[in-house]
Amino acid sequence: MNRLDTLVHAPVDLSGYRLGAPQQAGALTMVPIHGPERPGIVPPRSGLKLNRVVGYGSVELHNGAPAGVAIVPLHIGYIQEGAQNHALCSAALMGAGQTRLFDDACCVQAAQGGYLEARDQWFFVLPLELRARALELRGKPGYSKLWQDISAVNARYRLPARGHLEQLLTRKRAVLTQFRSRLELLPGQLGALFFVDGRFAGLEIAPDPRYFAEMWMPLVCFAYGVAAWHAEPERTAAEPFEVDSLAALRAELTRARERRADEVLSWMPAPAQVRLTEEERYLDLRLHTVTGDGLTGQLVVEHDRPVYASLFAA
Repeated sequence: MNRLDTLVHAPVDLSGYRLGAPQQAGALTMVPIHGPERPGIVPPRSGLKLNRVVGYGSVELHNGAPAGVAIVPLHIGYIQEGAQNHALCSAALMGAGQTRLFDDACCVQAAQGGYLEARDQWFFVLPLELRARALELRGKPGYSKLWQDISAVNARYRLPARGHLEQLLTRKRAVLTQFRSRLELLPGQLGALFFVDGRFAGLEIAPDPRYFAEMWMPLVCFAYGVAAWHAEPERTAAEPFEVDSLAALRAELTRARERRADEVLSWMPAPAQVRLTEEERYLDLRLHTVTGDGLTGQLVVEHDRPVYASLFAA
């Protein structure tokens, strides 16, 4: 396994994080990350709840866990019946039992139509094509501030040019959720590198495997799956191995996997200068926004060690 800190030049200590064998589903390649766990962080699905939508652009979340800090994932969004669907522009830190109002959320549904039924309620992460823009809009008022960008993405995918993200998330859900079944979440995995069509797309690190498991579907299917679906290549038949024994076949498979791993890791971008801007803190946890040449996102660190990371190509 390769060390993550030899590939990613980050302003935090990435020692101890290791990379597994690449997996590919169409245009989407995922490299599993294993590493040190930080216990006590409340996971997003089982511990964090959407309390209510307080008018357009204002979302109230509740950390219902009796103990533990909740890290609100970057660009998490909620689909619910009876209120317009929203996504947050920033990650956040919330103490146990805390209820917090986010008044800079983006409405991702430009009109009242298109609500899902109660049985279909779930949360998502904004698609890669919208993430850099959404991060720029953190702290800025205006519930409709992402509609123009959503319309442009829809038009690019030959959908009606409207500010309705559910045109992608629901109408294409059957296609997008195939990435979840075609890629394998490994035991103990707490992060991943994502590549789309041979280019770096994102780095995701969670506090522990349980947290990452709850983020798996929103990340694979929506944050990175939308771009991968759009870039889906034509299927071609693999060249057969010319071997005359089972031992020779195993040796060829090992060499092929090694070549593939080297190829995927060569897609990592060149080191870039990045800047950290502290957004908020809770006890020893610090939430930072990362900006740099072709890279942006957010980190949560504790004593210079990463606890959570969502960094992506800008």
